[in-house]
Amino acid sequence: MSTLKIVERKIDLPVFVLSETCDKDDEGALTRPIKQGIGRKALTYFYRPFVDSDTGARCNYNLFPIAFNRDGSPWDLACLYILDKLEGETRPNMESYGSIAEDLGAFKEWIDNDDHPGDLLFHFPKFKQARVTYRYREFLQSWIYAQEVKPKTAKRRMGTVIAFYRWLMEKQYFQFDFAPWEERTYNLIYKNKQGFSVSKNVKTTNLSIKTPETTDPFDGTIMDGGELRPLPEIEQRWVFDAAKELRNPEIYLILLFIVLTGARIQTVGTLRRRHFANPHPKLSKSISGGGEVVKITAGPGTGIDTKNDKKAILMVPKALYDVMHSYALSPRTRSRCSRAPGGDHLEQHLFLTQQGTHYFESKETTLNFNPEFKRRHHKKGGTVRQYLKDRLIPMIQERHDKNFHFRIHDLRATFGMNTEAKLVKMVQAGVITLDKARQILRTLMWHESSATTDQYLDYRAQMERIFTAVNEYGDQVQAWIDTAKNGFKNE
Repeated sequence: MSTLKIVERKIDLPVFVLSETCDKDDEGALTRPIKQGIGRKALTYFYRPFVDSDTGARCNYNLFPIAFNRDGSPWDLACLYILDKLEGETRPNMESYGSIAEDLGAFKEWIDNDDHPGDLLFHFPKFKQARVTYRYREFLQSWIYAQEVKPKTAKRRMGTVIAFYRWLMEKQYFQFDFAPWEERTYNLIYKNKQGFSVSKNVKTTNLSIKTPETTDPFDGTIMDGGELRPLPEIEQRWVFDAAKELRNPEIYLILLFIVLTGARIQTVGTLRRRHFANPHPKLSKSISGGGEVVKITAGPGTGIDTKNDKKAILMVPKALYDVMHSYALSPRTRSRCSRAPGGDHLEQHLFLTQQGTHYFESKETTLNFNPEFKRRHHKKGGTVRQYLKDRLIPMIQERHDKNFHFRIHDLRATFGMNTEAKLVKMVQAGVITLDKARQILRTLMWHESSATTDQYLDYRAQMERIFTAVNEYGDQVQAWIDTAKNGFKNE
C-alpha cells in the first residue's frame, strides 16, 4: 500500500427521499428520463417514494450522509448500513450519522489505496495480521505515532469499522473465512444517576485502540462535557470590553447570557422571543443568594434545547431578563424575524442573523423533514464561534495577550467558578453549609454527577496546592544547587 493522505470523502445531501422502481401504471409512479446524448433517445424508467406497507412510514431525511468510493460513486455498503440504522430510529441525530459516514469514508479511502481494493475489503486469511481489520488498526496506530490523527479519532474510526463489520455479519452479506477479531465479554459495574450500582455485559475486541490521557496540572481546566477553562476576572473584562467595542448586540448578549446562567450554546441559541415577551414576569429568589431571578423551563416541549434532552430550569437574573426583554421586542429583532421563515412572531428564535437565519437550529427543526432544504449543514453555533475566532479573540490578543484564547463553552465553566466564589463566601460567613453550596451549584449547572460539581468547588484550592508544591520543591532544588556550587568552589 502506497503513502496515504486521507481526504474527507463524505457529503451530506440536503434532501434524501428513499424511492423504489415501479411500473408505469403503479400508484404514485413518477417518470425519470436519463439523457443519452445528442440524437439518442432518453432512457426512461419509473419510480415512486418508498412507503412501508405496514406502518406507512417514509424514509425522508435532510442532510443524509453519503460515503464515496474513490471514483466518486456512492459506496453502496456504507449507504445501506447508515440507512438501515436510521430506519430503526424515531429521532435520529444526523450529526452522529455524519460522523459515521466520515469514518467509513476514511476507511474506504484506505481500502481504495491498495493495489487490490476489491479483495482487501473482505480479506480474512488464516494469518491474523493480514486480515483487513488488523491491517487497518495497524495503519491507524502508525498515524497516531506520526501525529496525523488524534488517538480519540483513531479509536472512534476503529470502533465504527468494527460496528460496520458486525452489521455485515448480521445481514449475512458474506461469510468470513476467519474471525475479523477476537472478542470477549466482561461485566461492567457502575453507579447510575440515582447512586445505585448497576451491572451490564460489555463486549470488547482486541482491535480497540487505547487512548491514554495525559493531564497537565497547570492547564487550569475542568472536565465538564469536555476540557473547560474558567476565565479569570481580568479575561472576562477583556471579552466583554471587546464585544462591546465590536458593536454586535447578538454576540454580546449570547456571551452575557452564558456567563450569567451557565447555559450551553445550544440552549442560548434556541431561546424563543416568547420566553422574554412578558414585561412583568414572575420573580423568584435566587438560590445562590442576592437578587431575584426569572425561572425559564428548558428541555423537550419548551422550544429550548438542552444536552441529552434534560428537563431543567434556567435561573435568569432579573436585570438580564430586562435586557433580553428589550431586545426581544426591539425593531432590530423584529426586522430580523421578518426575514426568517414564518415571519415576525414570538415563536421565532430570539437570536437570528441579519439574513433571518438561526445561529443554532433546534432539534425539532432538524427532525422535521423539509423537502425545500438547501444547505449542506445544520446551524450549530458555527457563526458565533467563527465570529469569536475572526473578530473578538484577535482584538484581545492584539491589546492584551498574544496567547489569549477561549472557547465559548469556557464561559459556562466561568459561570460555575463565579458562582462558586459567591457560595464559598456564604459558607465562610456561616450562611450555608458546604454541602448546601454543593447542592446549589449542582442544580445551577444541571450536573448529573456531584463529582463534576466538586471539581468547581475544589478548583481554586487545587490550583493553589499545585503551585505551592511546585514552588516549594523549586526552592529545595535551588538549595541543593547552591550547596553543590559552594562545595565545588571549595575544592
